[in-house]
Amino acid sequence: MKGRLILAAAALLAVTSPAPVREGRPELAVMTWNTCAGTNSDCGLYRADAATLGETVARYATDRPIRPGVILLQEFCTGADDALRRALTARTGRSWSVRSWALPGADGAPYLCHPDRAGRPRGAASIVLAVADEPVTFQVFPLPSPPWYVGRAVLCATLPGRKVRVCGTHLSSGRADDDRQPGAPYRTRQVTELMAHAAVPGYRSVFGGDLNIAPPDSGDGTAAARRAIAPAYRAYQECDRRGTARTGQWTHRNQAGTKKLDYLFAPHGTRVRCDLAPLTPLSDHRPLYLRVSF
Repeated sequence: MKGRLILAAAALLAVTSPAPVREGRPELAVMTWNTCAGTNSDCGLYRADAATLGETVARYATDRPIRPGVILLQEFCTGADDALRRALTARTGRSWSVRSWALPGADGAPYLCHPDRAGRPRGAASIVLAVADEPVTFQVFPLPSPPWYVGRAVLCATLPGRKVRVCGTHLSSGRADDDRQPGAPYRTRQVTELMAHAAVPGYRSVFGGDLNIAPPDSGDGTAAARRAIAPAYRAYQECDRRGTARTGQWTHRNQAGTKKLDYLFAPHGTRVRCDLAPLTPLSDHRPLYLRVSF
């Protein structure tokens, strides 16, 4: 009798105990876009009102094959932060945390976006990080920047639930009024510090944005600037890298032509998928998307 009870109990456990669940590799989807909203009159979002800015970003966050849970923006306007949060929540059905950092001008005052078409102020030109449905901590790290032009910084989001650190930035340009000295000294230091701020022990690092540097093997821009981004390619994998060549599809167009300036880097050994939206008159940059499986 006792033996039959033991067998019956074992049979019951075999039926009711859940089988081990084989979980897939954790994923993170990220989008970066220089919206060109603040001061460039050649772009369609120049002088767009806050609602239009928010709704436009939210549309790009939902209408592409990769739907991001983390969004990096450049040349946004701080006055549209709340509109961005509302538009993302309404369009995705998710809860979003939005943090921005306003670029300071050479005089230390906020580098203002031009007013919207109705003459209303839109705040300062900014970089933005938006994160969906995650406990998140934001941090800002100022970068060495030319004192004669706008300041630059890295904006990072730490996601403890995923053990992921995501950082976005908009680095100095190679224009004569920005990182104008031979050897791209500011961008070289900025890339080094960007990588340092993105790396946290025990966390996976994902970083990018408009780095204002062409890829090492592209032949675009200056050799010094291309060398500045090479350490990132050595330490990480860029989502749009093609084969062994350190290059990718162009992300920016102006009167001088096209080149890749926008990047999303993920750890080596991860699976990455990249998507690049077509160029529209809204901005001179194309939105870039990454899905990474850790």
